[in-house]
Amino acid sequence: MVDLAKITEPLSLVRQRPQGPLVLELDLTEGVADEAPGDPISQIMNRRRQHYLDVLEGIRRGARDPRVAALLVRVDARSMGFAKVQELRHTVADFRATGKPAVAWADSFGETGAGNLPYYLACAFSRVVMAPTGVLGLTGLLMRTTFVKGALDRLDVTYEVGARHEYKNALNSVTETGYTDAQREASDRIVTSLGDQLAEAVAEARGLTADEVRALVSRGPFLAGEAVEEGLVDRLAYRDEVYSELFEQVREKERGEDGAGGGRSVEPELQFVTRYHRKHTPPPLPQVRGGSGYIALVSATGTISLGRTRRSPLGGGTVMGSDTVAAAFRAARKDPQVKAVVFRVDSRGGSPSASDAIRRETELTSQAGIPVVSAMGDIAGSGGYYVTLGSDAVVAQPGTLTGSIGVLTGKPVLGRLLERYGVTSDSVSTGEHAGMFDTERPFTESEWERVNALLDQIYADFTDRVAQARRMTREQVDEVARGRVWTGQDAHERGLVDELGGLETAVRLARERAGAGPLPVRAFPRAHPLDRIRPHESSEDLGASGPQTVLGAWGPLRHAAMAMGLPAGGPLMMPESWEVR
Repeated sequence: MVDLAKITEPLSLVRQRPQGPLVLELDLTEGVADEAPGDPISQIMNRRRQHYLDVLEGIRRGARDPRVAALLVRVDARSMGFAKVQELRHTVADFRATGKPAVAWADSFGETGAGNLPYYLACAFSRVVMAPTGVLGLTGLLMRTTFVKGALDRLDVTYEVGARHEYKNALNSVTETGYTDAQREASDRIVTSLGDQLAEAVAEARGLTADEVRALVSRGPFLAGEAVEEGLVDRLAYRDEVYSELFEQVREKERGEDGAGGGRSVEPELQFVTRYHRKHTPPPLPQVRGGSGYIALVSATGTISLGRTRRSPLGGGTVMGSDTVAAAFRAARKDPQVKAVVFRVDSRGGSPSASDAIRRETELTSQAGIPVVSAMGDIAGSGGYYVTLGSDAVVAQPGTLTGSIGVLTGKPVLGRLLERYGVTSDSVSTGEHAGMFDTERPFTESEWERVNALLDQIYADFTDRVAQARRMTREQVDEVARGRVWTGQDAHERGLVDELGGLETAVRLARERAGAGPLPVRAFPRAHPLDRIRPHESSEDLGASGPQTVLGAWGPLRHAAMAMGLPAGGPLMMPESWEVR
């Protein structure tokens, strides 16, 4: 006869076993993805990738959870820009405000390269630890642009470029051999603004003045011992020592809360932040009429293009399709449970028509009585700024790159290069401008007239939209436009952004405008898996405009444009060749 008591005894012991305090762990050297993929193929291919919003929400949840005792992060920032680092810094600050320790450690901050961003992130923690053989690469920020005009001249390749206006410099790399005065002015201001933000944050964290930090930056990088002597790092230790020390700190706190000699000591448990978040996140509930509702989080990243959003299953580039984003806003307007929308944007821009289509849907959503608050990521410039203009409010981090209110177009002229190598072609056509964008010859005088008319019209539309949305005069817009890129901090001072902050700030504003209390936030829309294979009724069917998974996130025109150095995303694009580190 089977003794059921003996079989079930181990299970009962597991249930009775006291759960120890949790130490949340995060390894940023693995990188973070901006958003979770929506299709099954991408989910399988990227199942081990950490998602940025899961990281933020996991840390926030841990701050409120009495079982969570500490946060331990292996710091790296290679997969994050300045704005995302700032948002993560604020989240860590909220965690620390509960009195729980938060430890940042790294084998090296940069080693043989710049370590400014990872160290900037580490300064948000209560303790900063580095390996004894590490290097602190606090050396200051660098923005670099590579100019290839000299090489193109040797190949007899020229570029014809039209831009509105002097600060719209995405194609300067193929038309110039160095910075123009306008490009240098704008680039210097960006680096200065970001550098000041870095220096002030380090100064506050390490008990120094901003000037003292700037002096240290000019002396970097620092050897491990020097970093401790200068007060930039708290301790030198290997991984095992970092973990042992924090675990002992948690044990001591537990013993102190139990009272002297009280209770059996329970060993701390280690768990990844994203794993913790997913285990404690309930599945989305079915919509119930009469419910309190929620805030819809619509995310849009990548180059803005007409059509559907396209993603690589291997985690590569993303194209923000206007059809997909517009469909999400239409669905939000139809959903009685959606009380507000937070529109998260991270894009250098792209197609003017696609950008305006998205802007129109955000505007219609706001007019329907559903507040829309745009939250900018690392970059939301040119078309990425345009799409926010229908929102009720715009939020950016101080380190966000935004603005770039301008337009450009152009083409390479390859005729002489082809002639040099004996490549010839012939053609027949109808219409004087049939070969207008042919790369074998330059624009004719009448073609330049049409190009300039196009540029003037797009620029006028763009600036008019900005004036209307931001309640500015045309003259005021022109002062901050002309293609110039601003940091979020500078954009806020100039009226292009309503408030500085991240997703949490945007959610707060959305709740305030909705006037419906502390509404939950849900990623939106959540399409049914069968939507990918079933026939769709019409263009109003949300499934018909769902994201596409493509093996290459860019089509053949994208590859050709990249090879020619053109902004493949379209006229409303920011430069892609910037390097800020």
